[in-house]
Amino acid sequence: MRIYFTLKVAGAYSAACLLAGCAEPTKATGQQDQPDVAHAVAPTELPPIAALFDPAALSKGPSVVDCTLSEGTETQCLSLTLNPEPSEFDIGPWCPRNISDGPDMAGIWLDGGKVYDADGSFIQNLPEFYKDDVWQMFDPETGKINVTDNKIACEAAARSDVDLAYENHCVECQISYLDEGLTQTFVIPLESTAASRIAPRVDHGGVGVAFSGAKMDASAPTDAILSAHTLAPFDDCGGHVNPFAGYHLHAATDCLKGVESPDGHAPMIGLAMDGYAIHERLNTDGTEPTDLDTCRGHDISGLGYHYHVDTPGSNAIIGCHTGQTGCVLDSPSASCDASQRRGPPPPHPE
Repeated sequence: MRIYFTLKVAGAYSAACLLAGCAEPTKATGQQDQPDVAHAVAPTELPPIAALFDPAALSKGPSVVDCTLSEGTETQCLSLTLNPEPSEFDIGPWCPRNISDGPDMAGIWLDGGKVYDADGSFIQNLPEFYKDDVWQMFDPETGKINVTDNKIACEAAARSDVDLAYENHCVECQISYLDEGLTQTFVIPLESTAASRIAPRVDHGGVGVAFSGAKMDASAPTDAILSAHTLAPFDDCGGHVNPFAGYHLHAATDCLKGVESPDGHAPMIGLAMDGYAIHERLNTDGTEPTDLDTCRGHDISGLGYHYHVDTPGSNAIIGCHTGQTGCVLDSPSASCDASQRRGPPPPHPE
C-alpha cells in the first residue's frame, strides 16, 4: 500500500533544504564518512518538510525549537509530538488465537533475515523451528493459543524480565491499554551535523519518524523475547504496540507514504533522528543502491546524504546514525539536550 505525495524533491535541493530552507542548491561531496549538508538559512517559519507529516498523527507541532544535539552542538530542531498510533494505516493484527488461524488473522515474525507469517501453523511449529521442546504456546486439545489479551498481562509480558506466568505466551498489546494522554515528542535537527563518533547501531532513542506519524524504532531485542519463550509479532506494516510508548515500527514494509524523488530515486518516507532523510530501500526501477555505507546511507547529487531502509527481515530499519542526534522526550514542554547521558531503555523488550 504505497501512498505517494505530489510534492517532489525538486532539482538539486537536498532534504536539508526541505528542513531548513537553502540559499542555493546542494552539491554532493562524495565523502561517505562526513556527509555534506546544504547551506541552511535560519528558519523564520516552519520548514517545507513539516508539511509532509500527517497532521492527524500529531498531538502537537510541528514547531521549531532550540536544541542541543548528542555531541553538544547547539542548533534548532523540528519538534513533533506523536499520538500513540498513526492514522495513515490500520494497525494489527498480531497474535492468532488458535493454531487453525491463517495469515489474515496474524502478524509477522522476523528471524534470520527472513519474514514469517506468525499464524497458527507457525505457533504450532515453534518447537521445531527453534529446536527447543520447551515451546508450548497452545492447548494441545483445543488449539487455543496463549495470548496476553488484557492490560495486566501485556505489561507483565512486554518487558525484559517476563513474569513467569506469561512465559510461552504470544505477547500482544492494544492501544486501548495505554495511559490516557501518552505521547512522545521527537526533536530532530533542521541542519544535520556529522558525528565524530558513530555508534555501531541505533540506540534506544530510535531511528526517526515516518511521515505517517509512526516512530521508526531500533532493532527489536528478539533474543530477550525468545529467551522467555515468548513471541511478540509485528503487524504487516512492521510494528507493534509498547505499553509505555505506543505503536512503533521495527521494519519498513510497504505501508509508509512516500515523497517522489528526482531521477527515479527511492521515495522519501521519513526523517532520521540526525536530520537526514530516510528513503525506501529500492529505486523506482526495483534496484537497490550499491554504494551504501554501514549505516545504509549515501551522498548523491540532487539529494545529498540520506539513508535507505533495510529489508524487513533484517530487524534493523537502518544500521546507525552518521549525524548527531536529537531527542525523544516524554513531555512536549521538555527541553532537548541530547548531550546529557542517556538512561537505560525502559524495562521491556518491545
